[in-house]
Amino acid sequence: MKKLLVLCSLLLSSTLYADELNSILSENKELLFDYDFKSNELQSDILSKSWVNPVQVRYGKDYTTRFKTGTVDTGTFSVYIDQPIFRSGGIYYAIKYSAALRDANEAELKLQRRQMIGDAVSILFNLKKNKLEQKKMRYLVKNDTIDIRQKRDSYDAGILDSSFLDQAILKKSQDEAILLEFELNYLELKQRFSLLSDKNPDKLRLPKLKMMSKKNYTQQNLELKKDVLRAEESSYNAKVTVAKYLPTLSLQGQYTDGDLNPLFAGNGPSNLNEAYYNYGFSVSMPLDINSFSDIEAAKVAKLRAATQVLDRKDTVKEEYQWIDNSLGILDKKIYLARKDEKIYKNLLRLTKDLAEAGEKTSLDADIMSNSLQVRKLDQLIYGIDKQLKLLKLYIRVENVL
Repeated sequence: MKKLLVLCSLLLSSTLYADELNSILSENKELLFDYDFKSNELQSDILSKSWVNPVQVRYGKDYTTRFKTGTVDTGTFSVYIDQPIFRSGGIYYAIKYSAALRDANEAELKLQRRQMIGDAVSILFNLKKNKLEQKKMRYLVKNDTIDIRQKRDSYDAGILDSSFLDQAILKKSQDEAILLEFELNYLELKQRFSLLSDKNPDKLRLPKLKMMSKKNYTQQNLELKKDVLRAEESSYNAKVTVAKYLPTLSLQGQYTDGDLNPLFAGNGPSNLNEAYYNYGFSVSMPLDINSFSDIEAAKVAKLRAATQVLDRKDTVKEEYQWIDNSLGILDKKIYLARKDEKIYKNLLRLTKDLAEAGEKTSLDADIMSNSLQVRKLDQLIYGIDKQLKLLKLYIRVENVL
């Protein structure tokens, strides 16, 4: 029962972190993406109905002074329709094309949003890493200070050459300059984060990312999904382009209701109706000198999009392998740092014993203690480097973070 409760709490906490980071972007950034998604839906809806021609509604009023009886006015109201009902498959493929275009644009927008979220989370990781690196540099500066003190004592005693003291002083200055660079970089990271999010980075909890399976990464990869949809879009567009130069069957219809022209009205009863219909059909096919080039260009675009899918699959495979190899190297770095930590623990214990015996000074023990802390911090820094590598995978897939 306890194990079940622990598991449930872990799942709940990971879900909460995911929800929190999924809404890490500022309100304005989210609004911009919402508008882009909505615009994409509306544009797709317009495109899917573009084959339906508009109905022309017209009302006109004419005045003439041709007749001796005075100015004569005639009013006319008409409704006209010219609607293609068959385009050699072009209408069907146009609807399919609009759906594929909508899905491809949606996948691209999702990828852009994921990348922006990934940038914000990456900054959070780098802020934490920067704090650890600052802490590490302060330990190194402490060791530099001790080293200068020891070398100065040896130099004053005539045991050591001045060049050794100069090198120690120079190293301390260099490490202090590096520490200042870290502090400057920390401010820059906070400023970059504020451009993406209106949340306090110090109050956000970072996720604990784990290596996903290769199958999961491939199936949910947004870049691959986008390219597959672009290939589908290009395929339908090629068919629409071909159909554009094939026969089209259209129906025409017109309803007119207007005043009779006095020339036709005469003095007796008229055979003309004020309200009447005109209707018919037409078959048309354009003879365009550029039709062959246009069709070939669409086919080339289709082939290119299909090739892009194959290339993307190779890229996805290589990306996953590169991250996996990088994690292996970072694990080795952590292992080496852990070995050094054990060595420094033993050396610190030995140095303290020697200091009590008068063979070493407390400064020697301080150096070992500082070096021990440096290697502990290195393990944490390498751990964040692993998270940053994993983040490169996570920002390219759906339904995570």
